[in-house]
Amino acid sequence: MSVLQTNVVPRVHRLGSPFVNWYVVEDGNRLTVVDAGLPRFATDLERDLHELGHRPEDVEAVVLTHSDADHTGVATALREAGATVYVHGYDQGTLASPGPKGGEARPQKVVPHLRHPQAWRTMVAMARGGGARPAAIEGPEIVSDGDVLDVPGRPKVIHTPGHTPGHVAFLFEDSGALFAGDAVCTWNPLTGKRGPQLMPRPLNVSNAEAHESVRRIGGLTAKVTLPGHGEPWHGPPATLAQRALDAA
Repeated sequence: MSVLQTNVVPRVHRLGSPFVNWYVVEDGNRLTVVDAGLPRFATDLERDLHELGHRPEDVEAVVLTHSDADHTGVATALREAGATVYVHGYDQGTLASPGPKGGEARPQKVVPHLRHPQAWRTMVAMARGGGARPAAIEGPEIVSDGDVLDVPGRPKVIHTPGHTPGHVAFLFEDSGALFAGDAVCTWNPLTGKRGPQLMPRPLNVSNAEAHESVRRIGGLTAKVTLPGHGEPWHGPPATLAQRALDAA
């Protein structure tokens, strides 16, 4: 089952599956892709872009909120079609050599969550989507906090560590779209709980930093916040952030 939600706000499209999102931002005939889903999404890449009236060659940039395998999947295919891949320097190493996240994130900490059927469904979906075998991506362009990237849509980079050391959000000010990656979610991939919340503690390298990063998101201005997991949030990021912190 795939997700295609056109014009979440004008020129911003949501793609992916019920388990993980990736996005396309239009700037005329030029495209920026935000995150890249699971590796198996590449099978439907041409069809998905065709439904939006585009081709893979129209994608000039793939901007990654972080290096996890469920956010980098179609980046290789788009790079081969001519796109440039961007990631924060702190996640460059795990993008080039995917592996365990470290920090507070430990596979054994997920075990208590296995009482939830959703945790099993998510793990199966990630495995079937190729998440256990992500491609290594070397030599990306490096972004830093505060950068405004010279790519379609001109997103501003906001460093939001916690889920990974180099996790960032991207604010496309012209469209009012804030791409939060896994700094916040509106659907919990381990419990199935819906609504604004932080990602599950076992999946974050630093939960203290995750709390600070969602507060930083709350200080931004946007029409819609688009998470890596769950439905878009229409409304002030401040309300989203407060509800996520309350849920924590």
